[in-house]
Amino acid sequence: MVNSNGHLVAESEISFHPNNRGLAYGDAVFETLRVSAGKIFFWEDHYFRLMASMRILRMEIPMNFTMEYLEDEVLKTTSSVGTAQETYRAKILVWREADGKYKPESNDISFVITAETLPHPFYTLPNVPYEVELFKDHYVNSGLLSTLKTNNKVLNVLGSIYAKENDYANCLLLNEKKQVVEALNGNIFLVKGYTIKTPPLEDGCLNGILRKQIIKILGQLPDYILDETSVSPFELQKADELFITNVITGIQPVSKYRKKEYASEVAKELLAKLNVKARLG
Repeated sequence: MVNSNGHLVAESEISFHPNNRGLAYGDAVFETLRVSAGKIFFWEDHYFRLMASMRILRMEIPMNFTMEYLEDEVLKTTSSVGTAQETYRAKILVWREADGKYKPESNDISFVITAETLPHPFYTLPNVPYEVELFKDHYVNSGLLSTLKTNNKVLNVLGSIYAKENDYANCLLLNEKKQVVEALNGNIFLVKGYTIKTPPLEDGCLNGILRKQIIKILGQLPDYILDETSVSPFELQKADELFITNVITGIQPVSKYRKKEYASEVAKELLAKLNVKARLG
């Protein structure tokens, strides 16, 4: 089942107008959520990021778009897919309604919520080879818009095709200054000794929910130093560890970049603390 503006309908019955602004102009934002046993992980952070993204894109936020309302709609959707005790990947997609012209005639919004089951209730660390490479055909533009979860993802799609064609598990994206900003599906962290480095939002990386949680966890660990500064491609081969974060996978260690092979000890330590944080909210 799909939740369309608060109404549960079968997937076969859902339809979109051909002039839908999300389809025509990429005029849409979304949140991808992990839901386990009737609880949305880090829901408050997701909600406020969605509201901030809508404001930045000058969307009219409906009065009923409260945290409680959207939480209920997400859980109503997951319950229509399976039992309340299962784990789900849910997605809220919000777009601006209009007649399809480049200039919107109104600022009203519509939304749809979808859900699918996931195999594990909490984050696990995949013990599989995970090789990455730089994607250099196109670049992320540094700046505020690149930090939002909009549906303008053609760069990520092309990078995913490149990775598949060349047998890579993922690719790392560069901005116009040739700085490494993120992976195709998440933020990146480099470990060198006791320093853990991640690109700043100003470089154009996604303002990720898991990025925020890892930064909070590191702030409570006196053994590590967090460094939010630009990352040069040359630093990748000097790092001890390299891992990718997103709200569905959690922490994905990278095993290899070119001739460099990485450990995953810090990733394992952080994953244990992340699962505790997810349980406690």
